[in-house]
Amino acid sequence: MALFSKRYPNLYKDSVSLMQISAALGRTQGIGEVTVAMATEANLARMREAGLALDMAPSPGDLVIALTADDEGVAEAALAAADAALTPKGDDGGSDGMRPLPLKSIGMAVERHPGSNLALISVPGRYAAAEARKALAAGLNVMMFSDNVAEPDEIDLKRLAEEKDRLLMGPDCGTAIINGMPLGFANVVRRGPVGVVAASGTGLQEVTCALHHLGTGISQAIGTGGRDLHAGVDGRTMRQAIRMLADDPETSLIVLISKPPEPAVARKVLNAARTCGKPVVVHFLGETVGATDGGVVRAHSLRHAAEVAVALMAGKTPPAPAELSPSLRTAAATAAGRLAPGQRWVRGVFAGGTFCYEAQLILLAGGSACESNAPAPGATPLVELARGHGNSLVDMGDDAFTEGRPHPMIDPSLRDARLLAEAADPETAVLLFDVVLGHGADADPGRGLLGIVEGAKAAARSEGRELVIIAHVCGTELDPQPRTPLVAALEAAGVLVAGSNAEAANLAAHVVACIREE
Repeated sequence: MALFSKRYPNLYKDSVSLMQISAALGRTQGIGEVTVAMATEANLARMREAGLALDMAPSPGDLVIALTADDEGVAEAALAAADAALTPKGDDGGSDGMRPLPLKSIGMAVERHPGSNLALISVPGRYAAAEARKALAAGLNVMMFSDNVAEPDEIDLKRLAEEKDRLLMGPDCGTAIINGMPLGFANVVRRGPVGVVAASGTGLQEVTCALHHLGTGISQAIGTGGRDLHAGVDGRTMRQAIRMLADDPETSLIVLISKPPEPAVARKVLNAARTCGKPVVVHFLGETVGATDGGVVRAHSLRHAAEVAVALMAGKTPPAPAELSPSLRTAAATAAGRLAPGQRWVRGVFAGGTFCYEAQLILLAGGSACESNAPAPGATPLVELARGHGNSLVDMGDDAFTEGRPHPMIDPSLRDARLLAEAADPETAVLLFDVVLGHGADADPGRGLLGIVEGAKAAARSEGRELVIIAHVCGTELDPQPRTPLVAALEAAGVLVAGSNAEAANLAAHVVACIREE
């Protein structure tokens, strides 16, 4: 394959848009490797490592495309498609035929749209803090999608936001729903009385989707960024969001979600929750669960947090975590009985980092040791990046897999390859994976996945083995990719589709338990 490239001087596009374009080009017949990225030094280095070294010297403010193709015609067609995707829609000028000047700064945007009150920052990390300061100075709330922002900058920005009574979500805030508008990787859910604050993107998606499926909706869903409950950052955004939601007449109940916070920060957050004047449901993954404490009710899982919230709003006693349904238990036991001798491990392949983390906790609680590239307390680090050993749960959204490539929510090709590799291991008993729907995610998630599932099952059977394949689909019927048709297609292909990530992990743990009992 030959290398082709194109440079767009002084053109910025956010990383989600670029990943979507890259994924679309990569699915084109005759195209090999593809990178669509800003020409930062780090991106150019990753391109060289991938065999896409440019014969040009772009500046960091330029956008570049590099791809390999079978022939020049295929490459030209792909670059033309990229041109169309990069051209602003509806840019035909006004009634006088004059196009407005492009908005090149936050100041220009505020001047043209004086009613705006939120800025979404999605620039390379080295520039993100400066842009966030400009937005806060202009009186805007800020969502920082950008990552690779230094923690001292995050602390300074959050202090500034507090001083100005503005909300700063992030950095590395991938998900929010503000006034009904999904931002970043977010699902389409109905409006309602529950405010959600989460230091986890897929955790926020899981809870908001569960609330939607349980018949209620969201007032606001506020992402804090993954470091907000670290010691230095001190839970500033989560505590500020609690105060804001406490004052919001459209919010009746608040749900807080995070991986385990620093203990001193947890105490501050819980004190803010107890004194806010509204019922609060808390789920800190992996933390010891307690009873109701001064208006704060602890939940056992992401799904359980939604169930507890719905019960409290109805004036009912919070339910215990749901057990596996008899039908799923029977299906798991039956499938375990068909496994060949030597098949005994769960191999989990996740797009959502919090889903991977929650699944590890559930396996560990069931007495099954596991490894991961993002290990939860009690799990061991991944022995080998390329393949699993024992029970192995892999976060495919981790930097080790996404450097220079789209996130697996956008382009699942690396996830699919990992599923096939784990399915080929004669010791694999269970393939466990998630599918995350919504804005920003792969537009047709079943396109390649169904073939992967069917191929993995057929290959196993040809070797005298069976596979138990378990999935969780995080999304709603209102998403750009409606959930029900995908669930039905997966089930028709022989996949056990659980109603939540926790249920999927519990189902996998039950299969392992059935194997141990044999």
